[in-house]
Amino acid sequence: MDLIVHSLYSHKEVFLRELVSNASDALDKLRFLSVTDPSVLADGGDMEIRIKPDPDAGTITITDSGIGMTKDELKDCLGTIAQSGTSKFLKALKENKELGADNGLIGQFGVGFYSAFLVAEKVVVSTKSPKTDKQYIWEAEANSSSYVIREETDPEKMLTRGTQITLFLREDDKYEFADPTRIQGLVKNYSQFVSFPIFTWQEKSRTVEVEEEESKEAEETAEGEKEKKKKTITEKYWDWELANETKPIWMRNPKEVEETEYNEFYKKAFNEFLDPLAHAHFTTEGEVEFRSVLYIPGMAPLSNEEIMNPKTKNIRLYVKRVFISDDFDGELFPRYLSFVKGVVDSNDLPLNVSREILQESRIVSYWKAFVT
Repeated sequence: MDLIVHSLYSHKEVFLRELVSNASDALDKLRFLSVTDPSVLADGGDMEIRIKPDPDAGTITITDSGIGMTKDELKDCLGTIAQSGTSKFLKALKENKELGADNGLIGQFGVGFYSAFLVAEKVVVSTKSPKTDKQYIWEAEANSSSYVIREETDPEKMLTRGTQITLFLREDDKYEFADPTRIQGLVKNYSQFVSFPIFTWQEKSRTVEVEEEESKEAEETAEGEKEKKKKTITEKYWDWELANETKPIWMRNPKEVEETEYNEFYKKAFNEFLDPLAHAHFTTEGEVEFRSVLYIPGMAPLSNEEIMNPKTKNIRLYVKRVFISDDFDGELFPRYLSFVKGVVDSNDLPLNVSREILQESRIVSYWKAFVT
């Protein structure tokens, strides 16, 4: 397992992107099926994703209220590497166009789940499908080639619907990936534009008024004469926080987007404080499809090196609204336009099995010719 996973991914942090994408797929499947069978939504709560890192236990728990899996689906989807439940579902959708051809399912290759073993020594999956009354647990360790499936019998651990994945982090990865702030940052970077709300468990602070403690003598002399003094203190507490509040503006009709919305998106997405000088929002359809919003920054590059630098990380590539990369060396933009900032999103861009590298294709060539 270790050898396979580490040969597919060059960066450990992408495990969260892959697992969140799987959770989004599960919610999309549920939404599509509910069109013809509303009963699958019964008593399942909101359609959302929740991520809870636990620094003390050294774990991360990712829970979605999606379609869940039956025992047989667990075997099919998690029992064999590169067996993608999403790919099967997409095939079924094509055979039944009544459910809608324009779906947002992300999964392509079926190996994304196994990226969990980049950082975890053990993974436990608990899942409940609306197709059955039973809940099942799938469990495997990184140093093993086998897995165990058993029925959940603890009433306190029962899910109404969906899937809960718990990663027991490796000793070397606990400090980084059990950190709530780090997890929040990864969600904002990779999964900011996922269609469903993503909540992360975060430490927060608030100010509260409390009564001041007085000495015993002061209490005796002041008793009955006046109210006790109060003071303001800062109190720490934990709560859920929405991590993906920014919406993918490029998915909207350009005619319906206000200038102020373009400017706000630019400043949030690229951490800028000045409005852009200009923007271009375009969509192509047909043989090659992609959506993009490009900006000319409000401040000129400070040097010629910045103007001609091909690795400015100014163009962010998304595939089905999931961030893939911003590290390009002239593949998407010529060097003389490297100061331009923006996002490119496509359902058609071919990626390798780990979604990390663009393969040579006419689609990339078409994009480059289109923008220049």
